Amino acid sequence: MEELAQLGLRLRSARTTRGWTLDRLARSAGISPSTLSRLESGKRQASLELLLPITRCLGITVDELLVSSSPDPRVQRDAWERNGMLVQPLSPESSPVHTYKIRYVPRPPITALGSHDGYEWLYVLTGRLRLQLGEQEILLQAGEAAEFDTLRPHGLSAVGPEDAEVICILNDAAVNSHTEDHIDHQVAADNAGDTADQVADENTPRAAARQAGAEPTELSEKLS
Repeated sequence: MEELAQLGLRLRSARTTRGWTLDRLARSAGISPSTLSRLESGKRQASLELLLPITRCLGITVDELLVSSSPDPRVQRDAWERNGMLVQPLSPESSPVHTYKIRYVPRPPITALGSHDGYEWLYVLTGRLRLQLGEQEILLQAGEAAEFDTLRPHGLSAVGPEDAEVICILNDAAVNSHTEDHIDHQVAADNAGDTADQVADENTPRAAARQAGAEPTELSEKLS
């Protein structure tokens, strides 16, 4: 009955928006005014046989009258690990506010604090969390919350002995900056790997030969 009522309301809205009377639409669609009235009030079962001529007269489609099913409200996104943290997204990617549950493992205080655009809010679920803000170090217990400007150098880590689980909320600017930092770290890691490969390659006989302008066999002959 709810779906019929919604369809009827949309039908009536489409009719009145065009300034048509009940009689005019019924006459144009070739149905009786009482049938149309019952459709609009949700007291008549809708069928394609009835809806097609009505929608043609109104210049709309049948789909526009149908009640769309509600999307699944559950957030279904995979967790990932990064820098010793387990990150579980709790909001859709399209959300203007991004919420995560993050598990931090115990570690010493962070020496190289980071900063980026955006704003961050967090709530400690379990464990003890160390919040470093510049020269300031704050110990947050379970049940405590904090909010800070991420342009200020900061770092988060679990004090121990157990892990710390935190609900973290960031705006778009903070999330984008975190993503860019992750890309920068990955590029740096890749470059470091390339450099290591290059150093290893330069230590081979063939590399030494290339530097000397000769192949390995030629170089050994010169040394003998």
